Parts: sequence; structure tokens; C-alpha cells
Amino acid sequence: MTASDEGDPAVRGGGGPTASGDRDSDGDGGPSGPSGPSGPSGPSRPSGGAGGGITVHRCTVTVVRRGGWSWGPDPRGLVQQVVDTLPERLATHFGPWLAGGGPDVEITEPVTVTVRPGPRPGALPTAADIQVGPVAPTEPPGGGTAAPVPPAEALAAPWQPPGAADLFAELAERGELDALLALLPDESLRTYARALRDAAPAAAARSAAEAARGARPDDGATPSADGTGDAGPGAPSGPPAAHPAAAGRAEPGRPGRADQDRPATRAPAPRGSATAARPATGEVRVWSALPFLLTGPLARVGYLDAVAPALAGARLADDAPLFAAALAYKVLKATGRGWRRDERDSEAAAAFAGLAPPVPEQALTRFADTARPALPVLDGVLALAVCRGHDPADPLLLTGAGGGLLLLDAQGVFPVAWTSGAAELLPHWRNSGRPAVLVCDGPLPPGTLGVLDAAAVPFLTGVRPLRGEPAVRLPWRTPLWTGAARPLADPALAAALPGHTARTADLVSALAERRAVPLARHAALERTAALAALLGLSTLAWTLWRDRETPDPLLALGRFADLEATVRHETGAVRVRVPLGRRHADLLRGGLLADVPDVPWLGGRPLTFTGG
Repeated sequence: MTASDEGDPAVRGGGGPTASGDRDSDGDGGPSGPSGPSGPSGPSRPSGGAGGGITVHRCTVTVVRRGGWSWGPDPRGLVQQVVDTLPERLATHFGPWLAGGGPDVEITEPVTVTVRPGPRPGALPTAADIQVGPVAPTEPPGGGTAAPVPPAEALAAPWQPPGAADLFAELAERGELDALLALLPDESLRTYARALRDAAPAAAARSAAEAARGARPDDGATPSADGTGDAGPGAPSGPPAAHPAAAGRAEPGRPGRADQDRPATRAPAPRGSATAARPATGEVRVWSALPFLLTGPLARVGYLDAVAPALAGARLADDAPLFAAALAYKVLKATGRGWRRDERDSEAAAAFAGLAPPVPEQALTRFADTARPALPVLDGVLALAVCRGHDPADPLLLTGAGGGLLLLDAQGVFPVAWTSGAAELLPHWRNSGRPAVLVCDGPLPPGTLGVLDAAAVPFLTGVRPLRGEPAVRLPWRTPLWTGAARPLADPALAAALPGHTARTADLVSALAERRAVPLARHAALERTAALAALLGLSTLAWTLWRDRETPDPLLALGRFADLEATVRHETGAVRVRVPLGRRHADLLRGGLLADVPDVPWLGGRPLTFTGG
């Protein structure tokens, strides 16, 4: 069975096993479901009547997604539903030849079954969505023998990243667009407003071109603001599936991802791009596979799917490898003297980003400045995913970090947001269900406790309030304070506060030692990369160790940082081979070595993991 995606040519499948729905060739008339590959042979000649039969030697199913960038919450289940309908559809199509008294016929031309996904994610396609018909022959110029239908891989075009309109349409489908827009600063709002306005003429031109070609009105392609078609609902969202608040969330994956050997081409970077003319090729040994292990958790919450649209809205789609390099540096070795990098770290970051080493430091610094409007979109997508899965009965952790405030989910230390002041954290607190907040020791910006108390946030802290800050001291064996507007005197939270304080202090120290962009003038990219890295590390720790010890992202950082790997950059995929052993077994058992499709900084190529 093959699966193709007209909106995303890089995920085309072809040349793999074929699914055949048939009736037994010995004439017993017993229908069978989809089977394995069938060898080539001549057409069969049914004799008609009850004893006749038809053998389908090759049946190719093509699942077409027109526009959008999501296959829904259960993409592999969608493929299985489509395949399950084959016996009935083929029986309906060949019914006239199997009826009693019918003439003897010989089918010599290919037959195609075209299926469009249902109206909702995971919905079974209706009869109107499935069509069976002959393949139109292709006649070469000047007559002659009809040319064979080319395989899907021959039709593959350079991967095109989705646009910002696709991301916003997806958020609107989930009812989260307003929440995201409320988190964006004015600079980001202006940037994406211009991007959507500039994309409108392209959408109109695409609609006119489709009308000129006689596009059918019911083919499921609805032009969007950027001309790529409306986004399909149900992209992977929510907190990591291993988190208790995210039970039942769909795992990542889309139809056709299993065919990893199909070719895919990467769109060439424009002249002058930081990534131009330096793609990684061949095989390289890296000292740490940890950056690669982050992609699966990030894909699971929909963060990975948001990277390309967010950068495209700021006209930085070709600089996605630089974002990947910054992400990798946050989980590699500490930077010496605050800015010096180890040579092995540069090689590992370049391999992760799909670039030839070393990653150009000046280009990374420029990217940190130019990407500032796009980064709040990524931060907002991450925050909404974690807040959506937060249990209001569990507290949030707040600590000072890098001149700002870092907000964390106490269960698993999942990151929520990293802002400059307390006022920017209030929307995240509301989106999390207005839980209690434990303010851990750290350099808090002035007025933090006052802002929390004015918003009626129930907080508990061991940080001594500044003069004039509204706080009430509790009768506890150690100095503790709570808000005056909404006092919080929970002995369980008071007993847990010292442990949370120690964990957050170690976490902030580890983040400060690992600089993603040490020469940047602004901290926006540093914070965005830190949030994404923390989300991946927290997911690893929660998935593997939550049943036997307190999950902590620093556990994953310490236990997987020196896991070596061999990375091979191929035309159709990037393959990571992890040495066999206890760590490989744990990762495999936890589902953390699953293939990751459509990695944006790899030109849409999938990232695959093997052991050996």
C-alpha cells in the first residue's frame, strides 16, 4: 500500500508492498481482505456466475490530503480504516462481472482506488470519498505505446514548509487561536498580520489556477490565506502522552511514514541563507544522541509541527537548522567561560541540524536577533500544550532565572513559560486552572509578590518579601509567607516547598551553564530553546522513571548526555543508530525511538532510530 500527500510531497510513499483485495483464484468465491505483496502475473479470466472469481494482482491505495498540514489525531488508524474498506469496495466494483449469467471478460488495465479522508479526524470515509476507476493511459507525443504510470517517488517535489496560516487555522480548529494571540506581543502580531496579508494574493492566484484547470469543487481543497489549503483538524496537541493529564493522547505519525526508503528532496536554500551550500552528508559519529531524542517528545505535543509555520511567518523558514542548533546546545556540554564551545558539541549540534560542522556562530547570533517576532509563537504553542494537561490540584513552581521568571509544572517539572515579569505569567496561570503557586528561592524581579497578590494568585514562598509587598507570615517551623488577598496555608505544600526549591535551583544552574547563543544581545532565543529542551527532557524522565523515582529533567540530561550515536544523512531520511544496551532498551520500551516524520530543519525528511 502506498500513501501520497499532495500538500506535502516529501511524505510520498511508493515502491512498497501492495495491498490487494481479492477473491480466491480457485473459484471458491471466498472474499479475503488486504494481503501482502503479490507477484506479477497475467490477468485472470473469470467464468461468471457463482463459481467465477476475480483475482486482483495489484491494488494501490492512495490517501490524498489536499492542503493543510495535519493527518488528525490517529493517522495510522486512518490508513487502517481505509484499507479495511477495500474488500467491500472491490466487491462492489466487480459485482457486475461476478453476477450470474454475466459475460466472460478480461481486465487488462490498472484499476485505482482513490480515497479522501473523512470530514473529521479518524472518521471512516463515506462512499462519496472512495472512487474506483481505471487509470487513464499516458500517450507519448507523436503516438506510440502508452507510457507506464510513474511511481509515486518519481513525482516527489521539493518539500515546502507549511505557512503561518496553516498553524493559525489549526489553532482555530482547536479553539486556541484567541488564547495564543493574547500571548503574543505587538511586534509578533504585526509580523504575522503582514505575512497573512502578503499571502492573500498567492491564495487568490492559486484559486484562479485551480478554476482554470477545472478543479472539482468537492475535492476537499479549500484555499487558505497562504495558498496551501485549509488545515486539517486534529494535529497532535496537549502535554506529553506519558503525563497523567494527557492520558489517551494520540501518538505522532502520519500515513506513509513507514516507507522510510522513499526518496525525498530538500528545497534548496536561497543564496545568502545561513544554511546554503553546507548540508550534512554521509555518516558521522556524535558523542551525544540526546538532541535527537528530544524530537519525538516535541512532535508529540505539536511543537515540532509549529516550528516551520512560525519561522515562515517571519520569513525565516530556511533558517530552521539554526534553531535546531540552538536547541541542541541547550542539552550538550556547558560552554566554557560563557561562550567557548567544545569541538565535539559543534559536531553534534551540526549533525542534529543537518549541517556540515561547524555551525556558523555569526549566523546563529544574527538569527537570534531576526527571529524575535517568531519565538513568542513557539513559546505560546508550548505553554498552551502544557497548561491544557495541567491538573489544577497540582501546584505550579515559580523561580527567578536569567533576570526573569520561569514557570514550571510541579508534576515532572514540565516547563510552562519563561517571561520577564510576573504580569506575563498570569495568562498561563489562568490557562492552567488557577492552581496554587510555590515561589521558590531565586532572584525574583522586584514587585513579583505584589503582582501575584493583586491578581489573587494563591502562593506560598520562603522568599522574604520586600518592604511594601503584601504578604502574611505563616506559623511554620521555617519562615514562610503567603498572599494577603488569597492566603494559602497547606501543610502538604509547605512540606514539599524545600524539595521543589532545590530541584529548581539545580535546573536553573544547568540551563545557565549551557548557552545556546552566547553572543546574542537578547535572551529570547536562549529562553525559547531552553523551554523546548526542558519539555523534551521532562518527557524522557517522566516516561522512563516516574514509577520508581521522582522524574526530573536533570535525570535525563545526566543519563543520556553521553549516549553516543552514528548519524547518517541520506536523501530520504536521517538515520540515528544508537548502541545496544540498557539505555537503548529503556528508550525502545518507552516508545522514545519511534520515527519522527517531517522534521522541519531536515527539509521535511524523517528522523529514524535503530540499534546496533
